[in-house]
Amino acid sequence: MTRVRTVLGDVPAGELGVCDAHDHLFIRTPALPGLELDDPADARGRLKEFHALGGRAVVQWTPYGMGRRPEDLAALSREGGTRIVAATGLHRAAHYAPGLLDRIMPGLEELFVSEITDGIGATGVRAGLIKVAGAFHRVDTHARHTMVAAAGAHHRTGAPIAVHLELGTAATDVLDLLCGELGVEPRRVILGHPGRFPDALAQLDIARTGAFLAFDGPSRAHHATDWRLPEQLASLAEAGFGGQLLLGGDTTVPETPGMPYLLRRLRPRLARSLGEEALEAALVANPARAFALATG
Repeated sequence: MTRVRTVLGDVPAGELGVCDAHDHLFIRTPALPGLELDDPADARGRLKEFHALGGRAVVQWTPYGMGRRPEDLAALSREGGTRIVAATGLHRAAHYAPGLLDRIMPGLEELFVSEITDGIGATGVRAGLIKVAGAFHRVDTHARHTMVAAAGAHHRTGAPIAVHLELGTAATDVLDLLCGELGVEPRRVILGHPGRFPDALAQLDIARTGAFLAFDGPSRAHHATDWRLPEQLASLAEAGFGGQLLLGGDTTVPETPGMPYLLRRLRPRLARSLGEEALEAALVANPARAFALATG
């Protein structure tokens, strides 16, 4: 039986239910000063609304050093009944003070493994996925170091690897490194933001590898491409890749419509472009497979 590691412990993957596959209940970064998501009451309200609309699980992609608040995640999950998956991992260098990176980089793989197996800090709340990030149209030195550590941690723990694609780019370079060089199976990789680079041929190429594609939105920053979501998903599903599609709200700043919008507004639109069966797979069956711990 495959299992997903949530903040309250491991659960059978088939019990996730309707899942927001990429979101943030809490996130803090110097790249977005004054726009922090750092209020448990606000997070509680968003979760409550999401749950009322049928949502049953949220995968939080906030990695190490960006204000994850693991104890609050556990309390919110326990209180509201929504399953929450927390992340270890590391974002792009722009999201951290240089001194912090200098301190943690030498032991990065051990840090990731510890947060998956033992817990985040002294909280006992264990991470269920490893979040990393590419650079714009390339894998830079920071991304390579982080991905090497993530691949090592994946091989030791079975946790899936979720990748922030900067503006949707560099997916092939990321897969060449993680899967070609470092031996991670493509089905254990979740590529985030492919819709932000709406090149249909590029999307088909990465789908052919077997990796999961996590589409998200909408947001003010990506309004120029968010509206393409229905046609992109329909095209991939028609090409036979419906089993690799994931959907998320990706709430990064307070004004992001986020997880309630995913079910209230996007779900009816996507039902028309994808059909109910394919949409159900993207919200339920696909995330159950994508976020399960590998069993060997």
